[in-house]
Amino acid sequence: MGPATLTLTRYDGAVQAQAWGLGAEWALTRVPDSLGARDDWTGLQPPPGLLSDAWRRHPGLRIPRTGRVWDVLVAAILEQKVTGTEAHRSWRELAVVAGTAAPGPAPAGMRVVPTPSAVLKIPDWTWHRCGVDGARRRALRAAATVADRMEEAAGMPREAALARLQVVPGVGAWTAAEVAQRAFGDGDTVSVGDYHLAAFVGWALVGHALDDEQMLAVLAAYRPHRYRLVRLLEISGFTKPRFGPRLSVRDYRAV
Repeated sequence: MGPATLTLTRYDGAVQAQAWGLGAEWALTRVPDSLGARDDWTGLQPPPGLLSDAWRRHPGLRIPRTGRVWDVLVAAILEQKVTGTEAHRSWRELAVVAGTAAPGPAPAGMRVVPTPSAVLKIPDWTWHRCGVDGARRRALRAAATVADRMEEAAGMPREAALARLQVVPGVGAWTAAEVAQRAFGDGDTVSVGDYHLAAFVGWALVGHALDDEQMLAVLAAYRPHRYRLVRLLEISGFTKPRFGPRLSVRDYRAV
């Protein structure tokens, strides 16, 4: 298996897929999972109001599974304790300096996620130029050294997979949950430790902010669909009140 460029086109009620590169055949076999074909919402009964309305307006919502742990893990580590703007900037710059051009007729500038071996070769000054602080670069390097073991998590039961991911120094419950949601299509594991999530869920469901423990208690009744419920909230259009300062955008390149 290797890199692949995949295009998906919806036509006449069906999805047509094309792929190029060494990983093209594998990418094509993963198309149903990439579209959430195995995601099972059976038994979920959203409470009336905001959530049931979101479900009615988005009947095709699915949790996809990429099956690619490393690709998702890189993104999740870059998103640790920074704003989305910072994470996206670092992702873009790392792809430029350590990734490779996407195969086939891909748009100009499209890059493949840097491989574990490429990440291990990145010098400190390049990490700094990409705006990645010491904690995140150490986590990425640690993950790169055991990337093959991390990929094995995709075929494990959920609890074992989450435990495997958290063996890596710098990968905690939040990062493991983000990987599980994106790579495994985990519709139940919630991202505890998120800067905004507990308060967002609290205001949406009970009318006031919650901490992580309280959020999990409120969502407990919706197992095994807790993350699916969060996704419904995220696309519902609901916004929580803002009382304090927003997380500021930092530029580690200037430090």
